[in-house]
Amino acid sequence: MIGVARGVAVFAYAAPCDMRKNFDTLSAIVTETLERDVLTGDLYLFVSRNRKRAKVLYFDGTGICLYSKRLEKGLFAAPWKRAHKSTIEMTLSELSLFVEGSEAIGRMQLSPPLLTRVDLRSKFPDATP
Repeated sequence: MIGVARGVAVFAYAAPCDMRKNFDTLSAIVTETLERDVLTGDLYLFVSRNRKRAKVLYFDGTGICLYSKRLEKGLFAAPWKRAHKSTIEMTLSELSLFVEGSEAIGRMQLSPPLLTRVDLRSKFPDATP
């Protein structure tokens, strides 16, 4: 899978996407539609209308990368079927399952939420940051 830290977020675009779109066009969707900054290091998932292809866009610190996969059998899950807004937040575990062709994404939380510094400070008030 993609070699990234667990602390990054994954956002699935909740509409079918034309897989002819390139780095720049997908980055524009992230900026304008999802209202996020592609340079944060988060991952952005796009799925084709026929659900045979998917792309993941991310910034690795040196440039924007585009991971693409075409399924030879079966279909990817349709993120837009479970969406109530323009984006769906996922975990890296869910993204990994999604890329493998799993239908489990979006049905239940598959891993615990990431701890933040605020969570840790409330649990360990005497610890220094």
